[in-house]
Amino acid sequence: MSIKTTDERYVAHTYKRFDTAIVKGSGCICYDDNGKEYIDMTSGIGVNIFGYSDPVWAEAVAAQARMLQHTSNLYYTVPCAELAEILCTRTGMSKVFFSNSGAEANECAVKVARKYAADNKGAEYHNIITLKKSFHGRTLTTLAATGQDNFHTKFTPLTEGFLYAEPNDIDGLEKLVADNKVAGILIEIVQGEGGVNSLDEAFIKAVERVCRENDLVFMVDEVQTGNGRTGKLYSYMHYGVKPDVVSTAKGLAGGLPIGATLMSDKVCDVLGYGDHGSTFGGNPVCAAAAISVMNRLDDAFLADVTAKGDYIRKRLTDAGHAVSGLGLMVGVTTEKPVSEVLAACMEKGVLCLSAKEKLRLLPPLNIPQEQLEKAIDIIIEVLS
Repeated sequence: MSIKTTDERYVAHTYKRFDTAIVKGSGCICYDDNGKEYIDMTSGIGVNIFGYSDPVWAEAVAAQARMLQHTSNLYYTVPCAELAEILCTRTGMSKVFFSNSGAEANECAVKVARKYAADNKGAEYHNIITLKKSFHGRTLTTLAATGQDNFHTKFTPLTEGFLYAEPNDIDGLEKLVADNKVAGILIEIVQGEGGVNSLDEAFIKAVERVCRENDLVFMVDEVQTGNGRTGKLYSYMHYGVKPDVVSTAKGLAGGLPIGATLMSDKVCDVLGYGDHGSTFGGNPVCAAAAISVMNRLDDAFLADVTAKGDYIRKRLTDAGHAVSGLGLMVGVTTEKPVSEVLAACMEKGVLCLSAKEKLRLLPPLNIPQEQLEKAIDIIIEVLS
């Protein structure tokens, strides 16, 4: 049977796949089973931040796999400890819990906020405020945290205790806090799945202020925006705020599954022995991959991410298209249906994404300028 026939027969039908099978890649270039070449402007939805089969990343993974691929969290491992030190040192956070995905990282954030509130104010302070148009994952709890009604219809009852504020509405946020017993507030600095919508700086700072004034846990979901994607190590760093909890995943290990929940001094000791756990969390191979990634995200590299993002925005804006997002997380408003744009780009050898009604671009952070320019030429041609 062909790849597609086998997949259709044996894989659960939860994905509406494009009619393309990707079989290999190098850098920002990948190939399908017919040998057709594509410039990948998706990086696996923000995961392959150094592209396909990056040799530095691959060697770090292979070296660790040859030494120790897994042991339970009953024992210490070198990569887990080293990665935790790197993340805490570079963010100023105090401790980190490792899991396997963004949804798990957000689940941990919610548990931290609720336990902090229960310990300090009472168990009735359990509500978590998120934003409309947000997306925080596909578990029952992170679906409940997601501020989009269409995610709330098929798997009810969802986890209770979530309230939804309008993005950039400071007065509405303050009223929700005043009228409810709230444990914390969880936001994305740029709402990825919700349409690549950037929050206003004034609103971001107001969220921090409201949390401080009411002793709430201030949480930032950096699952898609983190690990250099916006031109800073984490997107909240653009605005001078200091979250109590930061969740991240996707690009952290450059293509292997990992989630991380970073905690500040305020909440770093909220979880005690047995309060939380993960069989694969902090896996040595995934942690080694993440160490390799983090060691390359220095100031010069992040400045280059910013420059490439500025290049994309200028090209698209000059061509008359409205653009949103930060760094190499770009949303483009299209006049044509976005499904048609995706199909046409793919036909011309460029892979793109959508986010609601927008075209979404998440290229590898190290995409060569020549390939970036070629991809943008094709995208502008398709959008015209």
